[in-house]
Amino acid sequence: MMINLSNQVVCISGGSRGIGAATARLFARSGASVAILFSQNKREAGHVIDSVEEYGRDAEAFRCRVEQLDDCQKAIRSVLRHFGKIDILVNSAGIWEFGKIGELSERNWKKTLDVNLTGTFNLCNEVVPIMKRRKYGRIINISSTAGQRGEPFHSHYAASKGGIIAFTKSIAAELIRDGIRVNCVAPGWVDTDMVAGALRNRRARKEIEQSIPRNKIATPEDIAGPILFLASDLSDHIVGEVINVNGGSVLCG
Repeated sequence: MMINLSNQVVCISGGSRGIGAATARLFARSGASVAILFSQNKREAGHVIDSVEEYGRDAEAFRCRVEQLDDCQKAIRSVLRHFGKIDILVNSAGIWEFGKIGELSERNWKKTLDVNLTGTFNLCNEVVPIMKRRKYGRIINISSTAGQRGEPFHSHYAASKGGIIAFTKSIAAELIRDGIRVNCVAPGWVDTDMVAGALRNRRARKEIEQSIPRNKIATPEDIAGPILFLASDLSDHIVGEVINVNGGSVLCG
């Protein structure tokens, strides 16, 4: 593999499933040691760690509710104790819940923004001082096509993902002279357990596929590749960008 991340440590939130898990495995194949953060499913986190260790990489899982600042602080301290450093942060933790405007409760609005947007902020805010001390770091935040064009019945999700894009651009310009490169990946539909309910219906799945010019719903591995690219030296002059990975369904520069 052309990309070699040997001797680097990546910390991935939402690493027990979906995009986060696929990213952990791909980074391990590229030589990185892997810390994954998970909120609930210890068993699934363990499976990811086992698969990473099959590549001969050091790997450890840490429980962390990203919306809780105390959890983030404890998790990052634990990662540093185990690995000694954090070179790359991938903010992949997120939730996607249905909500009609006019009926959407403040509690559910806040829950989505807390996990998706505040969680991204919390981990960035904890990791940036560590990266600044070494004058080196890579941060990749995961947004969504919903954050670019909106999404009916998921306004809270779209708002959180749009916020991630604005947050990414803001801190990217702020941090690049400290040696910290920040970018964003915006997937469209991805076949993960987060959207399994929406994709379970064959007719609905077919309609979604037909709405994508490539006529294909992405796999988590389809998203992990661009994340790895943004963490590598191949993307050295890409700063504050949003890489769209959606099969052509949303075309924006």
